[in-house]
Amino acid sequence: MSKIQKMHIKIGDTVKIISGSNKNQIGEVMKVFPNSKKIIVKGINLKFKHCKPNRENEIGEIKQIEAPIHHSNVKLN
Repeated sequence: MSKIQKMHIKIGDTVKIISGSNKNQIGEVMKVFPNSKKIIVKGINLKFKHCKPNRENEIGEIKQIEAPIHHSNVKLN
C-alpha cells in the first residue's frame, strides 16, 4: 500500500519553481493531477510537439505545450 500524500497546491494558486531548469520562475497553476502528484503551470516547462499532416491539404506544425511538474518542486508564492 502506498501512502496518500496531500497536495498543497490548488488550481489558481501562484507558485514559484524551486528546482529544475525553470528554477525561480513564477506562474499560475492551470491543472492538477492528484493521482500522479503533478501540476501544470502556465508558461513554465514548455515542450515542443511535432505534428505530422494527417490529410493531403494539411501542413505539419510544431506545437508548444506545458509539461507537468511534480508538486514537490514548487512552493506557494
